[in-house]
Amino acid sequence: MPAQGNALTRCRDRLRAHPLAFDALLAAAVLGAMVLGSFVDPHGDGTGPTFGTRTPGPGSVLLMVVGAAALVARRRAPKHVLACTGAVTVAEFVAGDPAAPVAMSAVVALYTVASRTDRPTTWRVGLATMAVLTAAAMFFGSAPWYAQENLGVFAWTGMAAAAGDAVRSRRAFVDAMRERAERAERTREEEARRRVAEERLRIARDLHDVVAHHIALVNVQAGVAAHVMDRRPDQAKEALAHVRDASRSALDELRATVGLLRQSGDPEAPTEPAPGLAVLDDLLATFRHAGLPVRLARTDHDTHLPAAVDLAAYRIVQEALTNVRKHAGTDATAEVSVLRVGRTIEVTVLDDGGTPGPGAADGTPAPVPGPAAPADRAPGGHGLLGMRERVAALGGALSTGPRYGGGFRVQAILPLTTRSGEDLVP
Repeated sequence: MPAQGNALTRCRDRLRAHPLAFDALLAAAVLGAMVLGSFVDPHGDGTGPTFGTRTPGPGSVLLMVVGAAALVARRRAPKHVLACTGAVTVAEFVAGDPAAPVAMSAVVALYTVASRTDRPTTWRVGLATMAVLTAAAMFFGSAPWYAQENLGVFAWTGMAAAAGDAVRSRRAFVDAMRERAERAERTREEEARRRVAEERLRIARDLHDVVAHHIALVNVQAGVAAHVMDRRPDQAKEALAHVRDASRSALDELRATVGLLRQSGDPEAPTEPAPGLAVLDDLLATFRHAGLPVRLARTDHDTHLPAAVDLAAYRIVQEALTNVRKHAGTDATAEVSVLRVGRTIEVTVLDDGGTPGPGAADGTPAPVPGPAAPADRAPGGHGLLGMRERVAALGGALSTGPRYGGGFRVQAILPLTTRSGEDLVP
């Protein structure tokens, strides 16, 4: 049985690969059925149909051959084939008495039209074919109009149209399901690529924030050490100790950030939580050690922030203070406030600009020692761009700009609810 099933499957696949050969075999089978049917007398001798009591004439045989031969082109021109087979069927009803079953070819042609066109066309063509063939059988035949042969023409043409429409509907349904599955697969692939791109962007922002913060602190402390090395070696040692702590912290954060790229089963993948406002005091301490006085005001102690909001708030404070350290004057001071207002968290970083230092040819404040690098304070800087992307990803708002009287202001409003209104925190 399995061997027979495999043979049938191979045969079906070959016929599907060669539709013209299949149509030729179908035409031969229809011709054989019409020829055999032409020898059958449905009325017989009163006890039932008889075979061989009648024979088809040469004209009927010719019409059967023409109708069967037209079926070879049924896929390429289904409506023309239906017109041809319908014409030879009507001709047989007019000339043949009793008529040979030439209508078989018209039934197959009508099925083909119904399976390859839309439903309105099937209704129009099917009803017209049924009406013409049934009327020809009733009016030109010698049997009464209610004879079973006439009713058979009506029934077979109707079933052919219905069967063709059902096959077309099923084929359209299967094609739609296949297209939907392919579209879903493409959507999954696009979603996966989008998630990968977003994750790469998030990691890139973290790397920028970590490197910019710690390298700026290292630069400041190294400059201080070099400046006081000869006159105050103790202070130089303290600055170098801060350099060592900042570099160690940078390495730890870089290891944790880049470690996200490891495989999930890698035992060396980091397990430490991402930084957040819980370690904000430690972050501010590093800036105070670098010589930037920072005051803190916060009213969010009883608020449990979502991880994404917590990390974004931490990185915004880190980047903003790094910009103050890099671009403000020598005696600049900063203020950080973290406030919960309704269903939002407001993070604000202010600085007073300090005293402009040397090295800024265009008047932009610069820290001492080291030249100014005002790109991140400019609207097109990568630091502000990264902050905007973080805030926009959470559906918040970021405002930045110079303060009246000097200094700079960064304020981020981060929502504690999703864009659909679902609460992120109790």
